[in-house]
Amino acid sequence: MAGALQQPGPIAEVTLSPGQTIDDALLRADTPWIARGLVSDWPATQAGAEGGHEFFAYLQSFSAGRPTSAFIAEPEHEGRLFYNEQFDGFNFVQLDTTLEAVFSKLLKLKEEASAPTLYVGSTPVSTALPEFQAENNLDMASAEPLVSIWLGNRCRVAAHFDYPRNLACCIAGRRRVTGLPPEQVANLYIGPWDLTPAGQPISLVDTQAPDLDRFPRFTTAWAEAQRAELEAGDVIYMPGMWWHQVESLEPINALVNYWWSETPAVYGAPMDAFDHALLALKQLPAGQKRAWKALFDQYVFNEDNDALAHLPEHSKGRLAPLQSDLARRLRADLINRLKR
Repeated sequence: MAGALQQPGPIAEVTLSPGQTIDDALLRADTPWIARGLVSDWPATQAGAEGGHEFFAYLQSFSAGRPTSAFIAEPEHEGRLFYNEQFDGFNFVQLDTTLEAVFSKLLKLKEEASAPTLYVGSTPVSTALPEFQAENNLDMASAEPLVSIWLGNRCRVAAHFDYPRNLACCIAGRRRVTGLPPEQVANLYIGPWDLTPAGQPISLVDTQAPDLDRFPRFTTAWAEAQRAELEAGDVIYMPGMWWHQVESLEPINALVNYWWSETPAVYGAPMDAFDHALLALKQLPAGQKRAWKALFDQYVFNEDNDALAHLPEHSKGRLAPLQSDLARRLRADLINRLKR
């Protein structure tokens, strides 16, 4: 039975002026925030306000003509990019195209009363639109982000998480973003991890028509949700690992994303550790799982930094705070053991 959900609470807003440096405290926040009008002075945002032709002409002036991928879904799906009924595929098709072709198609679809969904996901700005950042960029203190662009018409991307932190800059159209804390994963009814619409697992709950008989715990997650609607020029920050649902609300929408992590690459990707844990720990007897959980809590997830206080500094070894040399040695040891 489909039910109704209450409106989530608002995402907190911070005051930042266009061109202002975003300091590290904001870039390391553990909860989302919005900065209204932070990129309203970008030429891209101003071109977006003039209309689709002017906006796409501006983007075209930077285009390198490289191929890109796009998703297309029939109008009957009402913009929801999701699985098919059998969960062995999706309700959209993916095709190889170019940004120029997408620009042209979006302008044509803008005039259709019931248009199919056309969506271009995360596309690196450095290769697709060289020199774009020279005119449109954020000052982010010490962060060294990867930058991507998203384009499309009206669509809904289900709640998912990303490991990096990210800043999303709305430069055309409007977007509705709903964030849910990582701790609510058990109440989000996550779909397959090995078959995902765009690389990340998603929540199976349709928030516009939630089946609360099938997904009863979702109301617990939704009680913790935060939501904001972005106008062109607004910027939203989403901490890493927060689940977030994104809805594009206009016939033409564009967003520029900044992704980054403070952790040096030599430390490796947490998802690699997650996969290894599935392999090495998940099948253990319950008692052994509890024992390993205690070790992880003590030496990995302990935030009090007191787990090694009783040891001389020289004897802490691999348990000491990681430096590059130790990280490289641990990686080499792990690679060698995985080869056995």
